Amino acid sequence: MSIPRQYEALWAPWAYLDGQWQANVLLRWDQHGTLTDVLPDASQQDIDAAGSVHTAQGAVLPGMPNLHSHAFQSAMAGLTEFRGQGQDSFWSWRDLMYRFAARLEPEHMQAIAQWLYIQMLKAGYTSVCEFHYLHHQRDGQNYAPIGLLAQGVMEAASASGLAITMLPVLYQYSDFGSKAPRQDQQRFLNSPTQLLYLLESLHNSHPLNADRRYGVAPHSLRAANVGSINTLIDGLHSLPSRHPIHIHIAEQMAEVLACGNIKGCSPVAYLYDNFNVDERWCLVHATHIDEQERQQIARSGAVAGLCLTTEANLGDGLFPAAAFLAEQGRMGIGSDSHICVDWRAELRLLEYGQRLINQQRNVLTSSQQPFVADYLFDTCARGGAQASGRASGQLSPGHQADLMVIDLEHPSLAGLDSQHWLSALVFSERAHANPIRDVFVSGRACIRDGYHPQEETAFAAYQKTLRSLLSSS
Repeated sequence: MSIPRQYEALWAPWAYLDGQWQANVLLRWDQHGTLTDVLPDASQQDIDAAGSVHTAQGAVLPGMPNLHSHAFQSAMAGLTEFRGQGQDSFWSWRDLMYRFAARLEPEHMQAIAQWLYIQMLKAGYTSVCEFHYLHHQRDGQNYAPIGLLAQGVMEAASASGLAITMLPVLYQYSDFGSKAPRQDQQRFLNSPTQLLYLLESLHNSHPLNADRRYGVAPHSLRAANVGSINTLIDGLHSLPSRHPIHIHIAEQMAEVLACGNIKGCSPVAYLYDNFNVDERWCLVHATHIDEQERQQIARSGAVAGLCLTTEANLGDGLFPAAAFLAEQGRMGIGSDSHICVDWRAELRLLEYGQRLINQQRNVLTSSQQPFVADYLFDTCARGGAQASGRASGQLSPGHQADLMVIDLEHPSLAGLDSQHWLSALVFSERAHANPIRDVFVSGRACIRDGYHPQEETAFAAYQKTLRSLLSSS
C-alpha cells in the first residue's frame, strides 16, 4: 500500500526556484504528481483557483535524489568499525559485507529497505537509485520468481512513498580477466540474458509509473567484461523507456593497478575505449582518475556519482571535484552503504575534502554562484535526477512535485535572511534536531512534521530482522 495523494497544490511563503529564493509561490501538479504550474508572487485569486491547497509551514526546496544505494548494507552500520589482522581496507570490509549478505532472506531485505527508505525521506531524499546485486538464494539457485529480492525492495519503496530507480546488477567474475567468481559471490551472479529476463519480470510485476524507473548496473569492469556489458546494453532496446546505466569504477587504487596490469590502461580509459559513454551513464566513485580521464567524463555528459560519507568510511580517497566542476562536469550524491543518511552531510564532506586538498575555503563555487551550499545543492540535485532517469531535482513544470519543507524557526536558521538558508542547512551543526518538516514525493505528503505514518511498524520489523541476523552470526 502506497502513500495516498492528499493535495493538488502547495502554497509556500518561500520556494527555491532555479537557484533563487522566490516569495509567495504556488505549485500545482496533476494526477501523476507532475508539476503543471509554478507561480512566484501568486495572487489570492491564483490560490483560490488551485483546488485543494496545502500551506507549507516553512521554505520549500526541491527534494534531493540519492543516486547510489545498497539498501541491505544499512543494517551493517557500526558492525565493521574494528581493526582485524593486519591493515584494514576496503577489501577487508568487503569480506565482512559478504558474510553479512550471506544471511539475508527475502523478508529481511524488505524490512531493512523499508526502514532505510523512511529514514531517507525524513532526511529530504525523495528518490533512490538502488544498485541491487543480491539476487539469489544462499547456494546461488534462483528464487521463484527470479526477481523476488528486488521485488521486496520495490515493495519497500512503494510502501514508504520513496521514488525508486531499480538497477539490477550484472555480476559474473571476481576480477579482471574474467576470473572465476568466489564462492561467497554466488548470490550475485547472472548472465546478461538472465539479468535481462530478471529486468523484464520486474517490469511486468511492478510496471513503470511516476515513482518507479528501471536501469541496469554492470557492477564494475572487474565483475563483468566488455562482451557481457554490450550484450546487456543491446538487450535494453526491447524494453520500454530509456534505461540509465550505472557502474562502480576506479574506487580503489588496487582496482586501478589490477586493470593496468591486465588491460594495459586504467578502468576509466578502458571504459571509454570500449563503450559510448554518454548522459545515460553514472560513474559511481570515479575516485582515482587523471586529468585526461576527468576531462573525458565531463565532456561525455556522464554523471560522477559521489558517496562522500561511504568513501571516507572505506578510505577510498577524494574525487577531484573542483577541477571537474570547472569543466562543467555533472555530479550527484548517494548514501551508498548508509553509515550516514543525510544529503547535507554528503555536501558538507564534499566541500571539506576539497578544502583539505587545496588548503583553501569556499572551493566549490562558480562565477555565477559564490555560495558553496547553493552551488552544490543545485549541481547534485540536477545530477542525481539525470542519473535516476526521472524528471526531478528542480521545481519547474514538467518535473515531479518532489520537495521538502524547511522549518525556518529551527535554531540553525532562525533570524537568518534567505541568502544564507542553504549555507546554514549544510554547514551549521549547532542543533541536532532535523530542520526538515515535511517531504513530498510526486505531490504525496510522505513526511508531515518530521513523522512518517509507518515508522513505528517499520522500525519494529527492522528490529526483529536485525535481532534475527545478529543472533545467527
